[in-house]
Amino acid sequence: MHRTRTLTRTLLAVALAATTVLSACGGSDDEGTDAKSLTLWHYEGPTSAMGVAWNRAIEIFKEKHPGVEVKFEEKSFEQIQQSAGMILNSDNAPDLMEYNKGNATSGLLSKQGLLTDLSGEATKRGWDKKLSASLQTTAKYDADGVMGSGKWYGVPNYGEYVMVYYNKDLFAQKNIAVPKTLAEFEAAMDTFAKGGQVPLAMGGAEYPAMQVLYSLALSKANRSWVDNFQLYKGKFDFKGPEMTYGATTFSDWVKKGYISKDSAGIKAEDMGVAFTQGRFPILISGSWWYGRFAKEIKNFQWGSFLFPGNKLHPGSSGNLWVVPTKSKAKSLAYDFIDITMTPEIQNLLGNSGGVPVAAEPTAITDAKSKELIENFSTVLKDDGLAFYPDWPAPGYYDVMAAATQGLITGSKSVAQWQDEVAKPYDQNRSDLGK
Repeated sequence: MHRTRTLTRTLLAVALAATTVLSACGGSDDEGTDAKSLTLWHYEGPTSAMGVAWNRAIEIFKEKHPGVEVKFEEKSFEQIQQSAGMILNSDNAPDLMEYNKGNATSGLLSKQGLLTDLSGEATKRGWDKKLSASLQTTAKYDADGVMGSGKWYGVPNYGEYVMVYYNKDLFAQKNIAVPKTLAEFEAAMDTFAKGGQVPLAMGGAEYPAMQVLYSLALSKANRSWVDNFQLYKGKFDFKGPEMTYGATTFSDWVKKGYISKDSAGIKAEDMGVAFTQGRFPILISGSWWYGRFAKEIKNFQWGSFLFPGNKLHPGSSGNLWVVPTKSKAKSLAYDFIDITMTPEIQNLLGNSGGVPVAAEPTAITDAKSKELIENFSTVLKDDGLAFYPDWPAPGYYDVMAAATQGLITGSKSVAQWQDEVAKPYDQNRSDLGK
């Protein structure tokens, strides 16, 4: 999943301690042609769509590589996110690792020389043919670590996007139809609010709040605006109409009772649990919740739809498989990535609630999975992946999260939010000479 998730600095010590436990793979050369083990890290839960698919990929890898030991370690997103640079610059680097995509993460590590250039393998193994141009955006980084062009430093094999989840039973009780426009969506939330029900589940302490605000900004944006913001292709103004509308409307939603002020301290996990318990009629978040909701929601009917009226949506390829420069089993790492791109694994991913990038359409039999994948196809057809608001600059997640929290609590005005998020963004662009 990642998708962008919470960062917890207190786990840094745990992550560093873990590096002393995991030893580097054996092998006679740095390409790993004689390696007898593959050290693999990822942070997908075993029951998630990706976890199910990657576990099967490990089984297939072992069948194809008898005698090779797979040293799999499930890490938390926070462990890898906070200490990746330190880990990959040590002799305890894994051979293959799932890592977050974007300028602030994979782009930064590629710029620091910590990731292997996969361009040759992408061509040789046909990964470049299986991934659409929009999905390749997060796989490639230039010399400054800016995504969208340059060399391949990672391989995504699933997609993700932000959507609206809704409780069908609660909507039916209020005779509310699925909204087709933002005005209809706000009218639906207003109906719930006036009935004493806070409509929107929110994790204000982490990524969900900033993604909702960004979705609102995207309702007034176009592709050029996204490229200017994310890829530094042109000038960008946080006080322009798009971000102004996003922040102002988000703040208004709090004032109107669509978002609880108490949600400023709520984490994404607690937000998701509250929705599964039927405590909120609406949740706006990513496809990474889809498989989990399908398994855990038992007491009500639920569904999803794209953010009403938008052609652009927060989303991207999924996280990347990256091969650290210090990997001692690079050839084995490439083989594992290749397995995750096969129809068997892609189909399994799709039927488990994930968003595959190379599945066989007729092989997806689960009804809800079909809905999920069809909506993603709609986004791709519209060239609608707009990435995530915290991606453009290193450390930007914490800045964006704190500023948006301030809008929820009322401690920051829209103008203060704009100034707060603009400063580090503008500084990073200046440092890159963009």
